[in-house]
Amino acid sequence: MKKINFIYFLFALATLQSCTGDLDVVAEDPRVLSSEKLFTTPLGYKQALAGVYGNLSLTGTGDAGSSFLQGIDAGTSQFGRCMWYLQSLTTDEAVWTYENDEGVAELQRNTWTAANPILLGMFSRTMAEVALANDFLRQSTPELLSSRGINATADVAEINFYRNEVRVLRAFAYYNIMDLFGKAPFITENDKLNFKGPQYNRQQLFTFIEKELNEVIPNLKAARTNEYGRLDKAMAQMILAKMYLNAEVYIGTPKYAECMTKCTEVIGGGYSLKTNYLDNFNANNNTSSELIFTLQSDGIKTQNYGATTVIINGQVGSIESNGAEFGVGGFGGALRMRRQLVEKFDGSQFDTDTRKTYAAGTRPIDIAELTNAGQGYILRKYSNKTSAGIAGVNSTFVDTDFPLFRLADAYLMYAEAQMRKDGATNSNTSANASVQSLNYINALRERANNGSAVANVTQAQVNLNFIIDERARELHWEGHRRQDLIRFNKYGGGNYNWAWKGNVANGTSFASNLNVFPIPSSSISSNPNLTQNTGY
Repeated sequence: MKKINFIYFLFALATLQSCTGDLDVVAEDPRVLSSEKLFTTPLGYKQALAGVYGNLSLTGTGDAGSSFLQGIDAGTSQFGRCMWYLQSLTTDEAVWTYENDEGVAELQRNTWTAANPILLGMFSRTMAEVALANDFLRQSTPELLSSRGINATADVAEINFYRNEVRVLRAFAYYNIMDLFGKAPFITENDKLNFKGPQYNRQQLFTFIEKELNEVIPNLKAARTNEYGRLDKAMAQMILAKMYLNAEVYIGTPKYAECMTKCTEVIGGGYSLKTNYLDNFNANNNTSSELIFTLQSDGIKTQNYGATTVIINGQVGSIESNGAEFGVGGFGGALRMRRQLVEKFDGSQFDTDTRKTYAAGTRPIDIAELTNAGQGYILRKYSNKTSAGIAGVNSTFVDTDFPLFRLADAYLMYAEAQMRKDGATNSNTSANASVQSLNYINALRERANNGSAVANVTQAQVNLNFIIDERARELHWEGHRRQDLIRFNKYGGGNYNWAWKGNVANGTSFASNLNVFPIPSSSISSNPNLTQNTGY
């Protein structure tokens, strides 16, 4: 059972939904309180905090099909699912069989437009996170706490921790928009209600996020000391590390030394590699010593069609009918691997690699027809069973948390940033750093080979092309691939092709300006109910 109380999520989202007035209320809920009643106790503030977190996992307060975003379907607006679709289906990692599902065909064929409903869902859900965060910050000022009789030192200190976490969640929302869309309406808690914020470009968003996170990190709880499901210093440091690694894409300025510094801080936070790679992706992965921040999932308390529910059910093969292997019923062969991901594991050095979980059987490796569920290999990475083999509490909605950030990623980011920063220099400083980079890479390879050094590499074998392939082997289907390909100049254009890239079976180039998704024409940015930063 997860350590965080998911009842908070349900209660708080119901409350936020009723208090924002501008969000679509599906039905009356007996748990709903007015803001005047909610914010009278420290417990009420924790419930509201859970609502800001809960927006990353839930879509509404009803069943799995409910959504509090006006006019947007729950299936195309769950944060983790939309993020995964945009980062994975648009790359060489995966295909989705059922192209009649709204928006999917255009994404996996790289033919999307601003009208794509998944783009609308992602942008709207993420901007809703900004609105929820701003509202919490408005309601938790020292003046309001005092006026509401919340004066006990311990209570005020704890609510200040909540405020700092919410600032990180807002920064994380803007980070995702900066990465995916390149611009966004900018609004904070200091803006008046009914204020339509100015549009910030990538440079402006980068500057805000960097400043905000650096200000708040000293006031967050230390890594691994917060209750499970809540963020800490390492989560904020990982956002900065990601930003610095991709800074040349975002703002045209390299920040690889800064990336190495943040990765070092994360690595020093007390995390350790889980001995069994696959234990990071099962139903009790909340116990993993490697996971830094996850999207919460519980088969009873947080039923939604989010990332892990879709991935695990989607892994079940149409031919194999192997849902029992993962503790789910399955979606009839919804997800398959593209040839190019499979080929990252070619060679005898990967014979015992535990990250090589795909199954071929009688399946062809090539996908000649995207809607043919029998073509293409299937993956066996995620599971709704615990490390002891016990199935989750529900055979559709899974107990497996989605690993947004984990230690292995920090290892590989450090190694890449070091190579990009130092190049072929041989100073003592760079030599020491390159040894550390190699140690991180080989630590992952030894873990993947049950502690054996059989697949370890030497410095002569490691270059940037090795790094991006190793990231694919270690982090596939974890929502990083599109960002990685763009950083390596392998996304738009013809430097690297994959099956169905550009809507061609064997792959072709597509315009490099598609490295940034268009903001949907009917998005939250043009909806005054949400862009104007409505309060409780």
